[in-house]
Amino acid sequence: MGRYNSELMPAELVCFNPSCRTRYPITGVIYNCPRCGALLEAVYPPAPDPGQLKKLWRERRMSNTPLDQSGVWRYREFIPFLESTDVVVSLREGNTPVLNAPKAAAYGGLKRLAFKHQGFNPTGSFKDNGMTCGVSQGVRLGMKRVACVSTGNTSASMAAYASAAGLDPIIFIPHGNISYGKLAQALEYGARTLQVEANFDQILALVRTLAERTGIYLLNSMNPFRIEGQTTIMVELMDQRDWRPPDWVVLPGGNLGNTSAFGKGLRQMLEIGLIERSPRLAVIQAEGSAPFYNLMQTETRDTLTAVKHPETLATAIRIGDPVSWPKALHEVVSSGGVVEKVTEQEIADAKAVIGACGVGCEPASAATLAGIRKLTAAGVIDREADVVAVLTGNVLKDPDYIYRYHTGQLKAPNGTRIRPAFGNQPQVVPNDPERIEALLAANIRES
Repeated sequence: MGRYNSELMPAELVCFNPSCRTRYPITGVIYNCPRCGALLEAVYPPAPDPGQLKKLWRERRMSNTPLDQSGVWRYREFIPFLESTDVVVSLREGNTPVLNAPKAAAYGGLKRLAFKHQGFNPTGSFKDNGMTCGVSQGVRLGMKRVACVSTGNTSASMAAYASAAGLDPIIFIPHGNISYGKLAQALEYGARTLQVEANFDQILALVRTLAERTGIYLLNSMNPFRIEGQTTIMVELMDQRDWRPPDWVVLPGGNLGNTSAFGKGLRQMLEIGLIERSPRLAVIQAEGSAPFYNLMQTETRDTLTAVKHPETLATAIRIGDPVSWPKALHEVVSSGGVVEKVTEQEIADAKAVIGACGVGCEPASAATLAGIRKLTAAGVIDREADVVAVLTGNVLKDPDYIYRYHTGQLKAPNGTRIRPAFGNQPQVVPNDPERIEALLAANIRES
């Protein structure tokens, strides 16, 4: 596809700290500002006319070119950090649907609700949108080994994309704190998997040290190119809605990379003129892993206090010290958004309701509907509001959770049994057509 970057003003990495804003080459292997330690973000030359972009991106939906069939690289003018697309590693990520869910809307106290379901990605989560960009940048930089710390989805995605690129993926996970559905993906995709006896935040500090010593390219969410890929989730959503923004975008909050990415994507679209206004962001955290929620309750909001022992069955958001919190704070405040927390019981019931819509999702995704229910009840989200909730992962990411909920065996981290308000217990029946027919008839009468 050739070159698509500006020769006059190339893309750069810029310090996110407003009092620093030091600029660095886009080809630097850095994750934080060497001057002040803050996170970095990619900035780009002025974009083409928004009308031309909309027309071009819509036309690409009909193209059979592999790059155009990616729901990330179809929008490559929005993320022009590569001089050439020859290094792009794609598994046809993105292209995820927006699904209406009347039952979930009623449960959440809304007249209408749509889910942007990232579980339709190649490895079953939103991480693929970011990983295609992170791994492509690694290839561009000539890296041979890549690594991540993960509670599940990141490891599955990185293993797939790194292996597709011919790189050596190395995954560090908390010992005993990962869904086997996600671990199985990493193993299947050929990643070297190291289970460390520490929590996510401790392991991330360890791996950052190892990356500096050994030259491994780190692909967690502090990698600015991961964030760039995830901005296209919002671009695709707006494209699917014919560039009419919803009132709210609701998403789960773990390491807060998506919050950072969504906010950045919406800001850029507003600046370019692709949208006329920005939705408000609502970030939902699990009660036992809610450092960002706690930060938002403070007056100054200048220091995040880590949760030393984060706990939640929603393993994808079991993070006590999110590295992207400064970016996420900026995006939530700038959008006029909110942060809420929900209990394990609320997540579990919301997940069952989403499943009853024929949609399904992993536990962390269901935090969105649980949060919507609380926010509408409190009057924060109007019942007439146009709301899109982002489901981050596929329903089969954690099948044990589903079985234990519906059979009444699911327990919160503190040992409290979760009551299956929407349980769907399997029944054992005899090999007898008459008795089964009678049972089915009884069920019809009950309903």
